[in-house]
Amino acid sequence: MSNIIGITMGDPCGVGPEITVKALAEMSPKDRDATRIYGNLATLEAAREALGLTLDLKPFVVDLPVEGAPLAWGTLSPVAGDAAFRFIEKAVRDAEANAIGCIVTAPINKEALNLAGHHYDGHTGMLRSLTGSTAAYMLLASERLKVIHVSTHVSLQEAIRRATTERVLATIRAGDAHLKRIGYDSPRIAVAGLNPHCGENGLFGTEDDDQIAPAVAAAKSEGINVEGPISADTVFHRAYSGGFDLVVAQYHDQGHIPIKLVAFDTAVNVSVDLPIDRTSVDHGTAFDIAGRGIANHGNMNSAIAYARKLVAGRDETRNAS
Repeated sequence: MSNIIGITMGDPCGVGPEITVKALAEMSPKDRDATRIYGNLATLEAAREALGLTLDLKPFVVDLPVEGAPLAWGTLSPVAGDAAFRFIEKAVRDAEANAIGCIVTAPINKEALNLAGHHYDGHTGMLRSLTGSTAAYMLLASERLKVIHVSTHVSLQEAIRRATTERVLATIRAGDAHLKRIGYDSPRIAVAGLNPHCGENGLFGTEDDDQIAPAVAAAKSEGINVEGPISADTVFHRAYSGGFDLVVAQYHDQGHIPIKLVAFDTAVNVSVDLPIDRTSVDHGTAFDIAGRGIANHGNMNSAIAYARKLVAGRDETRNAS
């Protein structure tokens, strides 16, 4: 398997090109040689100029055409949305062919993506479609808090419908397998409740008793070290304080809010259960500051470090077998 990390530069009008170039410039020569950027060279060179850097980008770029590049920074554009899709599509095909070992994605703009005719709810849905996967889970990882989601980019009403026993159990299994892969022998997993106080014995809803508790019981019977459902107003504090290694959140905001509170600049978005590996920054395109050379690339560095950990862990597992 390849040890090369493939970074997709994201929306050409956003901060993705800048944070990608910044991260590349700071790498050791060895890490730089094990990095490829899937994007547009003219756009990346414009970002490099905005940053005042002199690094030769050409050897590290898989250059894909973008009409009119470089496009105006900070603009919503279907041309940019289509380009962002093509960068990801090419990286996925190369990952499937083992030309790269993990994809790291810079931010895309969902509106631009949809204007270009690519109707996805975000990276995870797009990657699931491109790889033909039946499921993929969003895991947000920081040093002291990790969260995996039963559902993500859907309405709250739809999220409640999706909190089925089968789906919650599948999410627990996916989280357990991922943490074992990155070095946890027996991950301590907590499952957050859906309703206030897990429904208070049916007073505030029965979903926790009828749907979530059976999933936890089934996971326990499989040998997974899991507890729950636990009231969402306490479980994240308990995990952050060291009580759990991973929390299963029932919907997008339930998991995203605590992570963004404690690790806004460092949390990494990881796609779990895809046939390829992918990590991502956990922020948007920041059109308001794009092209000014001031975007913080710390989150990109964290996503790249996690990707290298995944590649190294896979190699260690293969060598041990």
